[in-house]
Amino acid sequence: MKDIFIGGRVISDVSPAFIIAELSCNHLQNYELAEKTIIAMKESGADAVKFQTYTPDTLTLNADSELFRINQGTLWDSKTFYELYGEAYTPWEWQPKLKKLADELDMVCFSSPFDFTAVDFLEKMDVPAYKIASFEITDIPLIEYTASKGRPIIISTGIAHLEDIELAVETVRRAGNEQIILLKCTSAYPASPEEANLLTMPDMADKFGVHIGISDHTHGSIVPVVSVSLGAKVIEKHFILERALGGPDAAFSMEPNEFKKMVEDVRTAEASLGKSDYILTPKAENSRNFSRSLFIAEDVKKGEIMNEKNLRSVRPGYGLHPKYYKEILGKKAACDLKKGTPASFDLFMD
Repeated sequence: MKDIFIGGRVISDVSPAFIIAELSCNHLQNYELAEKTIIAMKESGADAVKFQTYTPDTLTLNADSELFRINQGTLWDSKTFYELYGEAYTPWEWQPKLKKLADELDMVCFSSPFDFTAVDFLEKMDVPAYKIASFEITDIPLIEYTASKGRPIIISTGIAHLEDIELAVETVRRAGNEQIILLKCTSAYPASPEEANLLTMPDMADKFGVHIGISDHTHGSIVPVVSVSLGAKVIEKHFILERALGGPDAAFSMEPNEFKKMVEDVRTAEASLGKSDYILTPKAENSRNFSRSLFIAEDVKKGEIMNEKNLRSVRPGYGLHPKYYKEILGKKAACDLKKGTPASFDLFMD
């Protein structure tokens, strides 16, 4: 698959995972808190910070009917969509200033647009990529318009049937854009590891010929770490300074120390994957001395026949390879042999 460049970072078959900290609504409508959170993201090892660019009016209708009231066993039940998004949105006037801060911290900064006006706004900010949120994967006009800008498109698949993913990918490509990353996502808040179905990731990579990753809402870092072993090149997690601050996304967001530990674990997992290679390291080669080999197991006189008592396969590995055991049995000692002597062919005769 072709390399994808996002703000100076490369997404490739051999690159380390691109780790995104999602700000979401964890600024609690406090600009200073938003700045502190981004600084903490950097200190915790995030490669990027991601916003969400919408207003309640660009995302839903201000309608107080049962159709517009959340009642699906979520953290947000009883609120209307308009109420929730009014509480959760990131003020647009903040976003250029927060991007400037991220740039100064050498962090990639981009966003999820939720309508055409958000795309236009983010274009003026010169964001290096776009994220299509899970619930927008069916908004084909939005995907088409966003893809037409020619920037990398990261698509979450949380609520998608296979045909939704197929249509979204086809739409991006029809717009002349091949810079596609698909994220396996479970749209539950929080999600359980049993729902992650991470084996879908390599299947998506094969089906669509794209780089893959995960947008994760489970607690802890096990799911992101395992995802790396299955080829994840992008990892997205919600980030909050303290869950005790509250807010709509607090329950499934990572605190700085947790995020930092996740980054460390992901990097360790990546290092452990290494490459397909049967060449031993110098340490492993040296450890072969602890393998078995053939040794003289008791004192033997010249001419004495070698048998199962006086010839044994034991540690360490300084004698003949054990594969020669049956070949040596029945031969005669060419000289007196002392117990503990490593076996070699010149010690025996027919």
